[in-house]
Order: sequence, then C-alpha cells, then structure tokens
Amino acid sequence: MNKIKFLLQIISIFTVSFVIFQNVQAQNRVERLLINEAKRITKDDFPISVETPKGARIYSVNQPSSKMLNAIDQGLTDLFAVAQKNNYFKRLNYSDYTIFIARADRTKDINKQYSPDIAVPSGQYEGSVYDQGGFVYAAGMVIAFNPCAFVIAEHEKDLQRVSDVVRYEGEHLVMYHNDRRRYNKTADHSQGGGHPILR
Repeated sequence: MNKIKFLLQIISIFTVSFVIFQNVQAQNRVERLLINEAKRITKDDFPISVETPKGARIYSVNQPSSKMLNAIDQGLTDLFAVAQKNNYFKRLNYSDYTIFIARADRTKDINKQYSPDIAVPSGQYEGSVYDQGGFVYAAGMVIAFNPCAFVIAEHEKDLQRVSDVVRYEGEHLVMYHNDRRRYNKTADHSQGGGHPILR
C-alpha cells in the first residue's frame, strides 16, 4: 500500500511539473511573438523587461524611470475607471497588459510641441494628411489583442502624456474584448474621430 501511495505521489509530481513546464513554454512562445511584432513595427530591440508597481509587463529599449512606470499605471487606472463607467469589465487587470516602450522617431510635432511619437507603416492612412511617405507618426499602436499589447514612445518629460497615451491605446483593447461593434466603429482613426473614445 505504501508503495502505491509513493508511486502515485511521484506520478502527481511529474504531472504537475509537466503542466507547469508546458505553460512556461507557451508563455515564452507568446512573449517571443509579441517582441518580434514590436521589433517589426519599430525596428527597435527591447532588452529591458520589468513590471510596473501594479503588475503590467513592460519591454523597453532602455530602463524606464520609476516615474515612467507610475505614469503607465496611472493610464491603466484611468482606463479601468472609465471602462467600468461604460459597463465594460473584461481585461481590467494590470497584468492583462504588455507595453513596449520604443525609441521616439520624433520628439516634436509639426507645431514644435514636445510629442514623442513612433513612425509606423501608414496602412489605411496612406494618402491621407497623416501619411509621411509610407509611414505615420503615432503616439502609440496596438500590436496584439490577446494578450493585450501595445507600443508607445519613450518620454523624458510630460509624463501625463504617457498616462493619456496608455489610456487611449487601452481603450481599443477594452472595447475589443467588451464591445466588438463599438471597437469596429472606432478602431480606424483614418475615418475621423480620436481619443478619448470612452467617457
């Protein structure tokens, strides 16, 4: 009887270890896919991996400051509050989000105002007033819906803008998971409209 118990314990340990190993492998595979997509869009490498104080995953070109991490958390906090006001309750955990911090391709907008943005392929914006010759400047861009992931530019100041950009990119993800019809109406800014979408 003791041999059977011992054998069952060994089998249980092996099974649990195998399941954990498989989950870690799957998670690593998803992370690699996200990183590759962020690299494809930004042409940057993301050697830094950290979490915000509230648990959002961050991949960055450089070590983000604690103020930058707090600004990201504040943007997610604002997003979750306005989402709940709109009766959206899915994907409202900090750990649901992966945020890439890329090098800014420009730091000033056309009016010479501080505006760190990334250059992304023009796609549906091709030929519009935003088209800069095959690319557009964007404050941020969603790169995956499951898991929720987007990319923003590094900021040295005006961290309120970071919070705003995080909230605005997050709006697309929250609507995608809670209200697909509204998401489809607002995902493409080339047809007009902007942020904030959720009020």
